[in-house]
Amino acid sequence: MFSRQLSLPDRILIEVERAAGTALGAIPQASRPSPAAGMAEAELDEGARRHAAGLMRVNHTGEVCAQALYSGQAAVARHAHTRAQLLEAAAEETDHLAWCADRLDALHSRPSLLNPLWYAGSFTLGAVAALVSDKVSLGFVVETERQVEAHLGEHLEKLPADDAASRAVVAQMQTDEARHGQHAREAGGIDLPPPIPTLMRFASNVMKAVAYRF
Repeated sequence: MFSRQLSLPDRILIEVERAAGTALGAIPQASRPSPAAGMAEAELDEGARRHAAGLMRVNHTGEVCAQALYSGQAAVARHAHTRAQLLEAAAEETDHLAWCADRLDALHSRPSLLNPLWYAGSFTLGAVAALVSDKVSLGFVVETERQVEAHLGEHLEKLPADDAASRAVVAQMQTDEARHGQHAREAGGIDLPPPIPTLMRFASNVMKAVAYRF
């Protein structure tokens, strides 16, 4: 059987196809069971349900952005081992995306209407970072995962106490994100210079505020 190494245009076309599915609401197949599997749904009042749905919509959008960021980085990564690490992390982010989609469905809600916009921006950011260098690209992973880990911790405090299913999903996501950041650091990711982390935090806060409602 013959095979060939994918060229840059090949990889970009693959990522365009991936983008269409992720940003337009296709639910991916998770490789791991959801941490919420088998849990009974809590009887939440309407306010609590809407609040939990808003938080899980933010988390779902965050996973759309993560898919886009990793895909943009992998599409133009200079070294095969960097690309492999990014794609490995993206596979776990696919699990997170599926889990969050399941929680939104269980909470009778929907993903953000602006997911195509979030995807496009994150893909572009990832590709630009990777074009600078693999160390900068991995540095974006380190900083992104640091910020995501923190905001997931905030969501564990804000989710309704009775919504054990959503809380189980968020807790596992937080564990995975911390590991992704550590692996990126060990692979050579650098600390990004100011004001890049501050700008990333600002963009993340805008996304969270908008995705919670829309």
